[in-house]
Amino acid sequence: MVGTPLIGIVGLGSIGRYHAEHLGALAPQCDISLAGGMDIAASARERFEDTFGAPTYETHRELYEQVDAAIITTPNRFHEEYAVDALSAGLDVLIEKPIAHTLESAERIATAAQNADGNCMVGFHNRFARPVEVLMEYLREGRFGDIYHIEADYVRRRGVPGRGSWFTRQDAAGGGALIDIGAHAIDLALYILGFPEVHDVSGVTRSLFGGRSDYTYLDMHGEPGDGEFDVDDSATAFLRCGNDTTVTLDVAWASNRPSKTEFVIRGEKAGARLDLVDGDLTIFETGAAGAPHFSDSEITTRDDNAHRNEQRHFAEIITSDDPLTVNTVEQALVVQRVMDAIYRSSDSGVGVELDERPVLTVD
Repeated sequence: MVGTPLIGIVGLGSIGRYHAEHLGALAPQCDISLAGGMDIAASARERFEDTFGAPTYETHRELYEQVDAAIITTPNRFHEEYAVDALSAGLDVLIEKPIAHTLESAERIATAAQNADGNCMVGFHNRFARPVEVLMEYLREGRFGDIYHIEADYVRRRGVPGRGSWFTRQDAAGGGALIDIGAHAIDLALYILGFPEVHDVSGVTRSLFGGRSDYTYLDMHGEPGDGEFDVDDSATAFLRCGNDTTVTLDVAWASNRPSKTEFVIRGEKAGARLDLVDGDLTIFETGAAGAPHFSDSEITTRDDNAHRNEQRHFAEIITSDDPLTVNTVEQALVVQRVMDAIYRSSDSGVGVELDERPVLTVD
């Protein structure tokens, strides 16, 4: 690519502005430029222009004529329209997770990405956290042996988004806690396992807190409200994958227990505990040198901002024209199919096999 790639942001709410802040910090290092943004709300456009000094547009097509790549941060329901048009225009695309609000919409995005000249990356930023990168390198070196089970927990004590925001509406988000934070938990567990084939899923989704008039709002990223709440606020599931590997999933926007964002990995040679909030990584081993003993290694990393690391990788893809091999749309489609299966299992009351529809190749 000749010249400095120009990046535009579609959706100028809090997530879009967060991406813009990191792009501004990365621009001098990565030879990229924030060229503008798009939002249907005039107030969002005005705030973005005042903050970042970049032009804004009322339609995404106007923005796409000015840029080489697009970051899509709209509510889930609108991912498809903006992503498909960006890919059709030959742009590189970064879509915030999940890839879409429904499986059918995700599949249409995947088809568009498969036929596009540009790359389509999905924003599962936790993969770029430094402790995760250390964990994956030790895994590749064989330190853990074969991984046979992962406990994936993403639980808040009180963290339901403001009632009536798009996060709590089925038509805009496609689901609640499972779609929002469960997507991260499923993706990271499958990523650590190397994205094995998922054979079947058993799960239960619940809505116990978000619709209550006496719900106590604490530690949330939205304002209290009396609007619509027709989504799940917790989910529990069991995934059975190829080679007899398994995943247990526990996610919640609200629960009467301490919060935790923890992944526990069980391997034949060693295990690990990863805390994404604190950045703690501990490796659990045993040995017999001198005397039988347990050996727990605490890993400390520096310079860790997973969102910025993710954006840096996206910038490298744009500027080098190298093919995308991580955070692919194919992997995001697997995550979407697992979430869809959990919802279907909860509705039916029995475990379900994943659909036998053709699956795009997962790298």
